Amino acid sequence: MRQEQGLELLIHDQKQLITVKRLSSLLLGGCPRIESLHCCCSIYGKTKEEQSVLLATMDIIPASLSYEMFDQRIDFIVAGPILNDQLVPLTYKVTGELFSFYGRCSTIPKVCVVDLYLNQSYTEKTGDIARQNFKISVKGLFKQCKKLSIGN
Repeated sequence: MRQEQGLELLIHDQKQLITVKRLSSLLLGGCPRIESLHCCCSIYGKTKEEQSVLLATMDIIPASLSYEMFDQRIDFIVAGPILNDQLVPLTYKVTGELFSFYGRCSTIPKVCVVDLYLNQSYTEKTGDIARQNFKISVKGLFKQCKKLSIGN
């Protein structure tokens, strides 16, 4: 299941009331920037000894970053080389300066308990360039922000 980290850091010290619009602004270009262009995705596999091994690193394609106002969603694409073809991809992590999210992934569509299907560009061949689309529900993150505010 997809997990987010750093949301509290992202909204910490904000003088203005956090709204969906303000949260979108923070994620897109405010203080931490997908936190605009400092965002990357790492794909990991695991050895028999349960050690994580980096399989691919993908950086954000700047022109792909967009905010869908109606759906209150941030969309972006990452792309980068596959570094290791020795293991099956199992987990991913998308990191920005403060905010990040991670979860389980697979190259096989419709696998249970997997929240990211790596599309066909992830060939599992070293040197190939993989591309992946991501969507961030700002509305969902806003609900989490409201819970964080209640605790303060």
